[in-house]
Amino acid sequence: MRSLGHRPGAGGEEDPRVAELRTAVSRLRRELAAVRADFPDRAIAEEELAALAAMARDGFPEIPRLRGSLLLLAGAIGSMSALSGALRQVRAAVDLFGEPAPRGLLPRPDQPSDANSPRS
Repeated sequence: MRSLGHRPGAGGEEDPRVAELRTAVSRLRRELAAVRADFPDRAIAEEELAALAAMARDGFPEIPRLRGSLLLLAGAIGSMSALSGALRQVRAAVDLFGEPAPRGLLPRPDQPSDANSPRS
């Protein structure tokens, strides 16, 4: 049985990035719940926060999915100043996982980027 959804990494310790993500998502969920005003994209924000919470609970978030959820969250609640601090914290937590490697967009360092490029 898993204890409170925490999943240890190598050596039995939880990845600190996952812990930070879990904390940031929890804060934003609480602050969003406290907002009484109804807004059109609230359901989207809640769904994406649930998805982020599930990834953090599992302990192995997929970086492209993290970034996609962050973009949807920013679009859904980005203009609500009351949530800006918590949203920044989620962004910082997602950024801890680094940039995903773009597929097929960047040449290998030992290869020219274009067939027409001069070779050295």
